[in-house]
Amino acid sequence: MFSLKFCVYKYYIVILNYDRGHFGCSILLGADAISLDSNKEWDDNENLREFWADIDEQLKLRIPDKFLEANGWK
Repeated sequence: MFSLKFCVYKYYIVILNYDRGHFGCSILLGADAISLDSNKEWDDNENLREFWADIDEQLKLRIPDKFLEANGWK
């Protein structure tokens, strides 16, 4: 069991949680966290590329387009 905290797109702090074969991601906002939905969450037998593609899409939906374009991410 472990958690990784990292910055994504210089905009959000994200936590990846892993516990006995299950994983998921959340955006940290102060003391709160917003869970990120993925079609592949919580199952380590799934394709991680698909999991991260879903998470990436969820993150980009929450970041203003102007910010993504200014940094060349859209």
